[in-house]
Amino acid sequence: MPDFNGQVSSSGERWYDLHDDWPLIEASIAKQYGIRVRQHKDMPWDEFCTLVSGLMSDTPLGGIVAIRAEKDPKAIKAFSPDQRRIHREWRTKQAQQKLSDPERLDKDMEALSTLFRKMFGKEAR
Repeated sequence: MPDFNGQVSSSGERWYDLHDDWPLIEASIAKQYGIRVRQHKDMPWDEFCTLVSGLMSDTPLGGIVAIRAEKDPKAIKAFSPDQRRIHREWRTKQAQQKLSDPERLDKDMEALSTLFRKMFGKEAR
């Protein structure tokens, strides 16, 4: 499961959103730890982050993250229609967010350009 504090995997991809996935986060904490988040309004942020970052794959959020993060085409092909919809919607949302940030898009394009120059033996200038 991705690190909660940054919500970003080592590949730089995000697999859940604090706001959009809040119901899944609440349900997952309740399932795994027996803690009702709404009843603990005084819970320190660091403690909350620790609980979320420790969520297992058998929780509601863990199951969704596993679907969203899947990259194996054979596994994706074996998904149920609902799993494919979840996977596709998340990928579409991530692509739209990348396209809506021109600065990030420029940075990604420069990184891709550098990679191609290295692949084909051309040094960056």
